[in-house]
Amino acid sequence: MGARSIYLGAKYTRSMASDPDRRITSLDAVPADTTYLFTVRDDEGERREAVLVRTDDGVAGWLNYCRHLLDVRLDKGSGAPMRDGELVCANHGAYFEADTGYCTFGPCDGATLESVGVAVDDGDVYLADENYAFVGSGPIDDDAGPSNTSNVEF
Repeated sequence: MGARSIYLGAKYTRSMASDPDRRITSLDAVPADTTYLFTVRDDEGERREAVLVRTDDGVAGWLNYCRHLLDVRLDKGSGAPMRDGELVCANHGAYFEADTGYCTFGPCDGATLESVGVAVDDGDVYLADENYAFVGSGPIDDDAGPSNTSNVEF
């Protein structure tokens, strides 16, 4: 079995990292310069979007919502902008460290993105957060999701 890197969100059990129903994607599918978008369902049945992002140590998972206005998505379906290892909110210009989720600049300076626990095992990325169930790759598939408008260009 290959090396295992674990990034904790809420609670994690090692058995979660090899459950095929919790497999998000291959590690190779997570881009180095943007994000990988996927959908999860919380304990109350609400669908939420999340992103995978490459870090110096592997990969981290975050809910796909800016901490300034929680209805604004970081990844609007084609990958979130990144600059110097930080996720950028295209609406507000906020910067979030890819590995910690900490906002280093912008209207939510000092806030932290909400983590989603993921694990890398044998070249695949798994949802390792028992507060969520994996729904599928890509955005929420209904029109009730957050707005995708942007007022900042990069």
